[in-house]
Amino acid sequence: MTTPASTTRRGRPPKGAAQLTRAGIVEATLEVIGTEGVGGVGVRAVARVLGVDPKSLYNHVDGKDGLLDAVTEHFLGSIALPPPAGDLRGDLRAIADAFRDRALLHPEAAALVLTRQLASFEGLAPIQRVLEVLRAADCDPREAVHLMRTLLAALIGTLLREVNAGPTYGTDDTEGIAERQATLEHSGLPAVAEAAPYLARFDSRAEYEYAMNLALDAAVARIENSSRISR
Repeated sequence: MTTPASTTRRGRPPKGAAQLTRAGIVEATLEVIGTEGVGGVGVRAVARVLGVDPKSLYNHVDGKDGLLDAVTEHFLGSIALPPPAGDLRGDLRAIADAFRDRALLHPEAAALVLTRQLASFEGLAPIQRVLEVLRAADCDPREAVHLMRTLLAALIGTLLREVNAGPTYGTDDTEGIAERQATLEHSGLPAVAEAAPYLARFDSRAEYEYAMNLALDAAVARIENSSRISR
């Protein structure tokens, strides 16, 4: 005969079951990304962190792609987008800054987030905000999409470089700068040698500022020019 005690034992949730929420799974996936990289993400790896049977995760996510989508949605949904202030350039820059601030909190996951396309509310919220700002500046929908994609390309490019490719573009330590500069100066390539002091140095914040200022200057100038022509 079944006793109350044995019923309780059989009905006791497995270790880690309390963490089987979307938020818990996202945190565990971020932990895997932090230690093993995006390539290490998988149902078994995440289940190991949570201490649960891998099969139990399928009640919450659809395999590896579901895990990656969950992390991306969490990232995009947690960006603190500032309310529009009615200043075209300032509003676009504020969105870019908020995006960068969030990306740098989890640099190992940034490449994943910046290159994964979503159709969810969370995934589209930043795009909605950019389009709202551009439409408020009298851009028609087609032009707004072109400008949004151009600005996003500049933002993604500079952030991917910042979180993944710093050494490729230069360094920020004194000894490394001197060594790299000497190598470039003796490359036998005149233009490279001339620019060696600048090629050898990589200041991620300065590079971000330059790239976004250039992209925003171009976007604002195009919008203002279109506005003058249409009058």
